[in-house]
Amino acid sequence: MYKLSAMIAEGTVATTENPTGGGIWGILLYMGAFLVIIYFLMIMPQKKRDKKMKQMLSELSVGDLVTSIGGITGTVVNIKDNEITVETSIEKTKIDFLKSAIRDVNTVKS
Repeated sequence: MYKLSAMIAEGTVATTENPTGGGIWGILLYMGAFLVIIYFLMIMPQKKRDKKMKQMLSELSVGDLVTSIGGITGTVVNIKDNEITVETSIEKTKIDFLKSAIRDVNTVKS
């Protein structure tokens, strides 16, 4: 005990005033870095996919081979505002779909 009080008197005992290591600025820095990482890993790629899908649906034309999100494939025979008619199978069955239900388009080159 004598050694500790002597060390305190000499000033050789290390004291820490702020053990948290940065306070509010450290927390804000970590939150900002986290938001930037989330943006580059999640939000930006989703925006690219949405833009590509929107472009694909806007370039859709009669005669294109399409696949729906349910797995139905066929040829586009009619396009309305937000709806398309797809002809499937040998019996030429016609099914109406919303444009948003189209997953993939294979354009037939003339």
